[in-house]
Amino acid sequence: MRRRWLLVSIGWLATAAVATLIGLGAIRLVGESITGTPGGVRGEDEIARALAADPPPSSPTGAPAATAAPATATPPAASPPAGARRSFATAGGTAVAECTPEGIRLVSWSPAQGFRARDADRGPDDDVEVRFEGAAGRYELKLRCLGGEPVAVEDD
Repeated sequence: MRRRWLLVSIGWLATAAVATLIGLGAIRLVGESITGTPGGVRGEDEIARALAADPPPSSPTGAPAATAAPATATPPAASPPAGARRSFATAGGTAVAECTPEGIRLVSWSPAQGFRARDADRGPDDDVEVRFEGAAGRYELKLRCLGGEPVAVEDD
């Protein structure tokens, strides 16, 4: 009887060891995509150099209000390239839009935690809109192209 328990224990330990080795081998084959950060970990100096070299884009986001802030009527001095993209944010969620030759188009939208996206009109059209609803309220984004750049406008 003792011998049987000894064999069962040794068999269980051997099986656990083999399973562990197989798992480690599989992780090694897959590489950093499971266990590491894609592109590696960056140090403070490298991040500071990257931030100094690439100035952030100067595209402000929409105001987090019940409706997005109205757009200014002043067109930009230089026409932005076709397909200019811009992101907009409200307390209910965010949306990314781009101007195309066919009109404005919603590229993507994402509700904030506790909200749901409703009635998304993705375009392309003269204007597009998305509504975010949640327990904290309702937020609408209505967007239009002005001077080749997406802007938020008041909902009619």
